[in-house]
Amino acid sequence: MEKIAFIGLGIMGIPMCLNLIKGGHSVYANTRSQVNEEIMASGAIICATPKAAAEAANIIILIVNDTPNVEDVLFGSNGVSQTDLTGKLIIDMSTISPVATQEFAQKIKALGGDYLDAPVSGGDVGAKAASLSIMAGGSDNAFQRALPILQLLGQNISLVGDNGAGQVTKMANQVIVALTIQAVAEGLILASKAGADPEKVRQALMGGFANSRILEVHGQRMTSGNLTPGFKVNLHQKDITSALNTARELGAALPGTAIFQQLLSGCVARGGSDWDHSAIVKVLEDMSNHSLTGHD
Repeated sequence: MEKIAFIGLGIMGIPMCLNLIKGGHSVYANTRSQVNEEIMASGAIICATPKAAAEAANIIILIVNDTPNVEDVLFGSNGVSQTDLTGKLIIDMSTISPVATQEFAQKIKALGGDYLDAPVSGGDVGAKAASLSIMAGGSDNAFQRALPILQLLGQNISLVGDNGAGQVTKMANQVIVALTIQAVAEGLILASKAGADPEKVRQALMGGFANSRILEVHGQRMTSGNLTPGFKVNLHQKDITSALNTARELGAALPGTAIFQQLLSGCVARGGSDWDHSAIVKVLEDMSNHSLTGHD
């Protein structure tokens, strides 16, 4: 069994950390927020800083919410890099800049460690069920070392290239998820405004070519009005901003993605930064003067 540092206990991090503990590993946990009661009761060893967690572990996993936060965890005054990294593997499961990821990996390797970027998809549902899709970037040696750990967290686990490739793959994932959420919302609003029951329409479409996990999960959120976050508006907004910035640098056209970003901004304007990202349906409802649930 491994000694694992786990840094970042948010919506995704809590169930992922618990799954590692269930797998029999010793976990040294660190978070900037208040420690969740489940983590406290799980047997995890709570560490005051990323440095303290990294000192105790052979494998260091982090899942935090943006590039600057990853940089701080790794290279801040009480960061991971303040301990001896010789022979240690860092697995960054956050969703951040591919360019920054390559820079971070080079710095960690220069300090004697190894580095795998391994962002995830599947939301809190996948994190709890240990069914996440994990897209990794790094060496084959780093990937093979990480694989038994990653298999406790997900089911579809792929090495897609060198450091940064995992983040590029996740960026593409976030674009595809965004436009599928938008398509589901638009389709359900069209059907509902025409007089059909949107929930019955959703169920009917799940038997055809339009079926998807987003129609299944997020479509149900839309028809029930459940905005409890599995993945928050502000986090998807961060990811889409990164995708659009990268597209601009590369000269790639992402017109639909730009529209989705504006719908997310509409959620924020309504006070919905912490809503589930399927809440873009609320903005489309306003534009259509029609509610799927019959109330605001």
